[in-house]
Amino acid sequence: MRSSAHPLRTPGSEHRHTNHIARRKPNYAIGEGLGNYLGKHGRRSPLPIAYDDLLRHDGLMAHRGVDGRETLWTTVMLRPSEMEDTRHRLVELYCILTGGGKPLPHLQVASIDFCGFGNSQPFRVKILNQLNDNHDYYYIKKADASRVYGLELEHLLSPNKINYICTGGTLVEEHIIGVPGDDFIKAPERYGGDFNAVRLCKEFVKFNERCFVRLLGDMRAYNFVVGMVQDFDQVQYRLRSIDFDQQSFEGRHRIYLPQFYKENLAYVALAREHIGPETAEQYAQEERSLLRKRYQVAAEQVEELLDVMHGERISLTEHVALLRKELASYHRCADFKRCTTMGEILQMQLRVMLDL
Repeated sequence: MRSSAHPLRTPGSEHRHTNHIARRKPNYAIGEGLGNYLGKHGRRSPLPIAYDDLLRHDGLMAHRGVDGRETLWTTVMLRPSEMEDTRHRLVELYCILTGGGKPLPHLQVASIDFCGFGNSQPFRVKILNQLNDNHDYYYIKKADASRVYGLELEHLLSPNKINYICTGGTLVEEHIIGVPGDDFIKAPERYGGDFNAVRLCKEFVKFNERCFVRLLGDMRAYNFVVGMVQDFDQVQYRLRSIDFDQQSFEGRHRIYLPQFYKENLAYVALAREHIGPETAEQYAQEERSLLRKRYQVAAEQVEELLDVMHGERISLTEHVALLRKELASYHRCADFKRCTTMGEILQMQLRVMLDL
């Protein structure tokens, strides 16, 4: 039985074809089971403003980056009669997300942006601390069951913790700090400290393994960020997902492997240059060992989440059929063929790859 995705497979025919991702996948509503889970584990709270409230704006204006070029974001123009009330409620929501709801009068909304690209169509809210001019962001999105499962699995099984609230049709997420992966790899030496290629390659291999084990897809370079921490002698790197829409949705197994995206070929090439297959397999085994320990710590909650996932539709029937077939072949494990939902496939994937 195969237990790992080879992290440094030689680019061949699989690399010459772009992974197909559904640009507008169906939006799956939060079911009763998932809603009860979110309430039990502190992920559901009354909200002072909902996603649909922000859709009633007065218009959108092109948003330009620091280089003066237009971005995928547009600045939201609020109706004058609703501006003060909307900004007050957005600050209140930020306080609920980050500080338990305690009001902080020195906070104000600096800007509200909207992105129509992608599935979640988020609003990005910039919050300014007037005492020190420091700022923070958070996001208000359309709630989608696939994304919520992705966020919760990230919180439970990755080295990162995620702060979010999901109530009704509204999902509120904290900002994940880091340099977009596509920008970082163009000139990694620009981002502070002495660039350490081996450590970045090690983290890419571990990130590749984490995504495959928990079936998180579409991790192209612009869907993850690179975080850097200065150790006492060198820089450490952490790759973090920032988009969870493709949690257990697509049918092709390689869609869950970041190494097979053309947008990530620079990372793959760097890894092939600086670490060999044996070292890469060592790092992959290390990550599976850490995933197993994280699972054991949170086993009861992970299984509770998977039980809910078993009974909810979060993908297309043909995707479920294709993924169970491909994983059965990949792992040489016929048990996958008995799976009828993405929740069952994910549970089997965890058991096979983590030797549970």
